[in-house]
Amino acid sequence: MRAVEPDETGFVRGTYWERFGDGDTTVLFVPAWAIVHARVWKMQVAYFARHFRVVVFDPRGNGRSERPQDPAAYSEHEYAADLAAVMDASETDRAVVVSLSMGAQRALLFADAYPERVLGMAFIAPSLQLAPGHSERAHYEKRFGEQLDTDEGWAKMNAHYWRRDYRSFIEFFFENVFTEPHSTKQIEDTVGWGLESDAETLIATALGPGLDEAATREITDRLCCPVLVIHGEDDRIRPVEVGEALAAATGGEFMRMPAVGHCPQARKPVAVNLALREFVDKAATGTRREEAVHGYS
Repeated sequence: MRAVEPDETGFVRGTYWERFGDGDTTVLFVPAWAIVHARVWKMQVAYFARHFRVVVFDPRGNGRSERPQDPAAYSEHEYAADLAAVMDASETDRAVVVSLSMGAQRALLFADAYPERVLGMAFIAPSLQLAPGHSERAHYEKRFGEQLDTDEGWAKMNAHYWRRDYRSFIEFFFENVFTEPHSTKQIEDTVGWGLESDAETLIATALGPGLDEAATREITDRLCCPVLVIHGEDDRIRPVEVGEALAAATGGEFMRMPAVGHCPQARKPVAVNLALREFVDKAATGTRREEAVHGYS
């Protein structure tokens, strides 16, 4: 059972979205890679819906959203357009935008295109090209489409392996996402969500065009809203140095979490929720004060 049911649901651009609560400020949780869907935010939705208006959506490629097979459909620009469409469909004028992992890319693109709609941005374990990735994974990501002579370790990050044993890759991936002891429940949840997609769809998402370092830095140089970055020290998916680099590039706050992996919102939800709550309150209050000064309220 879900802790809270949505007050409103809908589809736009083939994307399924949900709204919870009716607070003055909207918190929009951006989907990560389509290996999971909006339930990855389940430890945030019920809490934040008691205080704010909350919007979540499934990424194209998983959950109740469509699963196109063309890699171009999984461009980060397409995901950013989905984000804008969900805000319009849910009648959300502005929001504090919270992203996880690859959601950082689409969140940045959206904020760059619509800065007036962003009260603040919080990034959890951002997956961006701002610092070198883990060496073994980076090595095999470059060989994603090759036939390899090994399936060991991050060699599983391979299109041919996914077609042979999709479930095994999903299990391997989430065992590396959750580095913390006693993460059995989180691994079971995410493996189940991963299995709601399929090998061919996930391959298409992996081939979709993303943001390179130059494009990312151009956007962060222009970003003018408040920023919070949260990153675990034991992240085996994207190293903590990526989060540090993003905070430095945006002048944002940085919350470093010792002994935490790639999904702190799932394994340390109380600490993450409290930090996000404080950030949302400050971002919303700061905007209201600015509007009052300029005669908008």
